[in-house]
Amino acid sequence: MAKPDPLYEEDLQTTEGRRKAWSGLLLGDHGFLRYAYSNVHALSPRMWRAFQPAPFHVRKFAKMGVRTIINLRGESPTGFYLLEKEACARLGVKLINFKVFSREAPSRETLLAARALFQDIDYPALMHCKSGSDRVGLMSALYLHGHENRPLTEALKQLSLRYGHIKQGKTGVLDHFFQSYQTYAAQTPIAFYDWVEKIYDPASVKADFKATRWGSAVTEGILRRE
Repeated sequence: MAKPDPLYEEDLQTTEGRRKAWSGLLLGDHGFLRYAYSNVHALSPRMWRAFQPAPFHVRKFAKMGVRTIINLRGESPTGFYLLEKEACARLGVKLINFKVFSREAPSRETLLAARALFQDIDYPALMHCKSGSDRVGLMSALYLHGHENRPLTEALKQLSLRYGHIKQGKTGVLDHFFQSYQTYAAQTPIAFYDWVEKIYDPASVKADFKATRWGSAVTEGILRRE
């Protein structure tokens, strides 16, 4: 299937460009499902996790007091991104693009950058990926354990079926990443970010993870996770 033509900010100034942007958000990105199903949850009084917001979601978040939105999908020439960017600019919400992957063991650079991000942003804040399940689950666990000093066992509840996360699919590599730390720390006690900086090997963690066939069928075929 051919990819749709990229959109640019100036396209939103035309009727046809805006139509394509909304079509991309609602149909191409499955945004119509998010009208009926809300996957927005508070992590703390200062942070929320969510799915890809439409402009009316951004308006709702702004009314809740959100000052910063962290987009874990990264900047892209797509309708859903351009509409989000436009809404944030109009409502005075700072948009930060911080790209994270759901099928890769997170890089050391990403993990350290996430720690710095949580220290620097203006709160209250909200972070999102596409469905609010995998990438935002990873970042929610990092936020709770690394920034709020919550126990890791509590933080890891952010990667669960409650939010749509499937551990048995390829996205389960995120769970395996944390499990690798827990296994090491059980033998040699070490703080999480000390392990990240001194011990962690993303390539080994990814190579050691094996998704189940049915789990991958769900995440790749049915849910079509990014």
